[in-house]
Amino acid sequence: MRYAYLMLASLFLCVTLTAQSKPSSKIGASAVWQLPAQFMITAHEACDQSSGSKLSECMMAQMAKSGAPADAVQFTRELYKQSHGEFGLMTGFQDEGPVAFAWITYPLRANTNYGLLLLNGQPRIVNVEDLKLLDVKTMKQSPQFQDVKRQFPTVDVWPGDRDGKIWPNSQFGPDGGIQFTVAYPLRNGCHACANAGQAIFNWNFDSTGKFLGTSFQGMLDPPLQQ
Repeated sequence: MRYAYLMLASLFLCVTLTAQSKPSSKIGASAVWQLPAQFMITAHEACDQSSGSKLSECMMAQMAKSGAPADAVQFTRELYKQSHGEFGLMTGFQDEGPVAFAWITYPLRANTNYGLLLLNGQPRIVNVEDLKLLDVKTMKQSPQFQDVKRQFPTVDVWPGDRDGKIWPNSQFGPDGGIQFTVAYPLRNGCHACANAGQAIFNWNFDSTGKFLGTSFQGMLDPPLQQ
């Protein structure tokens, strides 16, 4: 009898831990929050004496005080953990079936204050500005890239200068999957260096939302100089 009790207790503990390890629901539009005009002023006044994780905790507390929905604060907390310390707010959301887009505003960054995430797949948050996930090897082997490199010797792909408004294109992929087409700037050595065009990549997911990796699609020439 005691053995059966212990078995049932162990089973209950495993089920409980499994349930706790999984997000309770999909991330949705209820996590969107538009920054009030005075938010950063009041947040800086309250939080500038803090640093590191305490700064982000203070900023998230200010979100709640400024009227942010509970789902918006929860998403910011989840993103903070997933990104290893970035404070970001969801300011746009578009559902695409098994995977959704989200525009993120990073108010504490000096540059590139907008980012783009792919949500609710596997993994739950995929950052399209994570250049380590791009199929850069194929890009660099392409004749297009080799031609550009002859003109711009230190050319490489950089995180996108997103505007927080224009959604990337999406289309059906093989076997009922979905693909998202995203462009990235090519710069000759630094963020402010010469514009060498754009590199285009697809972000590929299967029909269940599992991330399958990226694939290089080609390049666009830089705009003509006036």
